[in-house]
Amino acid sequence: MDTSIPNLRHLRVFLAVAQKKSITAASQCIFLSQPAITQAIAKLEKQIEAPLFERHSGGMHTTDIGEIWYQRVLRAFSYLEVATSDIIKDSSQKQSAAGHLSGQFSSTQLKALIAVCEAQNFSIASRNLQVSQSSVHRAARDLERLLEIPLFEKNSLGIHSTRAANALTKAAKLAFNELRQGFDEIHAQQFKDTSTISVACMPLARTSILPKTILAFNEAYPDVQIKVIEGPYADLLHHLRQGDIDMILGALRFPSPADDVIQDILWSPPLAVIGRQGHPLSQVQHIDAKQLAEYAWVVPPQGTPTRTSFENIFQAADIQAPSRIVESSSQILIRELLLESDRLTILSAHQVEREIEHNLLALIPYLLDQSNRPIGICRRQNWLATETQNAFMEILKNVADALSD
Repeated sequence: MDTSIPNLRHLRVFLAVAQKKSITAASQCIFLSQPAITQAIAKLEKQIEAPLFERHSGGMHTTDIGEIWYQRVLRAFSYLEVATSDIIKDSSQKQSAAGHLSGQFSSTQLKALIAVCEAQNFSIASRNLQVSQSSVHRAARDLERLLEIPLFEKNSLGIHSTRAANALTKAAKLAFNELRQGFDEIHAQQFKDTSTISVACMPLARTSILPKTILAFNEAYPDVQIKVIEGPYADLLHHLRQGDIDMILGALRFPSPADDVIQDILWSPPLAVIGRQGHPLSQVQHIDAKQLAEYAWVVPPQGTPTRTSFENIFQAADIQAPSRIVESSSQILIRELLLESDRLTILSAHQVEREIEHNLLALIPYLLDQSNRPIGICRRQNWLATETQNAFMEILKNVADALSD
């Protein structure tokens, strides 16, 4: 199966036939000849390697594969139309024109738009797309003429994308993601499931819930690839909202970090103060915040929930927080610094479960008040998961339930 983004004109033809249940009626609706429509459907069916319609005397009806494809294509065009409507609301074009305008976009134009917005440079965009720079310029300018709105403006560094360009880029990426998910669903039905699940994972879930989930999931879905992405939370959230990744797994943020994402709590493990085995405080009873402040620490970056819990220890005691700190989210670096010194850190004990079992690290007997950190899934509000993605999330829930017991 060729899973490259199809010709959008062919997809519009497919929608028209699926909705009108007739090539003749679709021809009158989209102003294309019947032979052109038949050819467009044939090309799509060749790309998907399956019939999309059953031809009956009463009309043309989508097959099971065709219905899967119809739902994904419909959602893809919905993203483009909603974004176009928002883009032209301040222009001279009427809102009713949004569907007509988005119906004229080509996949070539949208790919060029995405590439330029991501690179903020026409030359780099052309190299990334492996096409000529003039082709990228032409595709971008054609979009500007169609929308009657500038998409790129010059500045001292070269160019920058306008609000309209960013909005349409996000919609295009989400639309393309819908089509890829459609290919995945169809391929799983026709042959075998070789899709990819993209999971952005934060530190608190990286050493406990995710490894166990991947192992359990791959027993049932051995051919599905799991792509784990790491990085700063703000970057991961941006890529989630753009459709680049499927979900973020880790400590949840409250209030919700954006109005177009939803969060599902899986597990709420408590945090603990951790030090090396044999740390001077490990045998001390009735430790207070003042004693903790006497030691150097390894702490998560500013703005993370665990960093807030660290700061709350000393704020509640009305004393100065330790100034001798190393700021890092690297589990490896944290472990090595703890093992080779009397530094302390604040983590969930599940993150260093192995080190505690092997008597490398130990819990420092200091009770943290209200330190439970909700761990869960952050996903796009309008995301329609495939059956495989739903199965992965169900295993995540089962693993989290087992850890909670």
